[in-house]
Order: sequence, then structure tokens, then C-alpha cells
Amino acid sequence: MSDHNHFADTTTGVVFIHAAPTALCPHVEWALASTLDANSAMRWEDQPAQPGARKAIVDWIGPVGTGARLAESLAKWSMLSFEVTEDPSDLVDGERFSHTPELGMWRGQTGASGDVVISENRLRHLMKAGPAAFHAAVEAELGTPWDRALEPLRGHPAASEVTWLSRVG
Repeated sequence: MSDHNHFADTTTGVVFIHAAPTALCPHVEWALASTLDANSAMRWEDQPAQPGARKAIVDWIGPVGTGARLAESLAKWSMLSFEVTEDPSDLVDGERFSHTPELGMWRGQTGASGDVVISENRLRHLMKAGPAAFHAAVEAELGTPWDRALEPLRGHPAASEVTWLSRVG
């Protein structure tokens, strides 16, 4: 890797824990810290939309692919509602992962503006299902069911006080 391009393999993102049972919060912190090989001291708040649950937000810095690793480590707890984003970087599209207990995991590719992108080949495949099924298939590809389920849980008034985690080394 050249000096000019020495940050090409690094990206940033955000972990939104929308709802976690209180007893699970230390385990979530440990999973994030372990995945990033960083210390974690998250700022947890009550989740008003789901009594007994907590929420937190963490910005992260790490190698490309870290978003997928973070989402995979969190998905081990099926009762979590969360989103993980990975920002696009040089020659690599971004990603968004959404998880709810009812729907499980959704993964979507994102462009520079953060919009979900559906590739040409994927659209061609979806069109083969016929007009009636096309609309529902596109909604699923865009993660619409997950957005609907997570929307009542979204909203982090303390977003200006986020915790940064970055991979060491």
C-alpha cells in the first residue's frame, strides 16, 4: 500500500443500539469492544418506546468490513434491535445492517449519500418474478420492513455526545 493511499482500508460507521434489555448492555459493550479491539464505555439511556430497554449510539473507526463484523457479533443476541452503518470508502460501497427480534437481520449496500442501492443485476432478477411480486421484492431489498419496525425506536437525543471506538493498531 502506498503512502498516498495508506487510509484506503479504513472507514467509519455508527452502531445504533435501539433497544437492549438492561441485563444485556454490558455484554453488548464487550462484544463491540472485542470486535474493534478497543475499550468501550457506552452511554446508555432508557428507551422510552420500550420500557425496560436501553439504547446507545457509538461511532467507530476501523478496517473496511468492520460493519459486517459488528453486526454479526450483535446478532448473536436475538432480542436486540440495532442498526450498524459502514460508510463508503475508496472503491468500496457502504453498508447498512438492521436487526429486530421479529425480522432478524437485513443487509443493504449504500451509496455516498447513505441511500440503499440495488444493483442492476439484482433488479433484473427481481423483475423476473413478475409485476405483482416486484413491488414487494423491492421493498424487502430496500429494508422497508426493518425501517418500519425500527422507526418507533429511533431517535437519540444525546447523539451529540456519542462514544467513539477505534481499532488499535
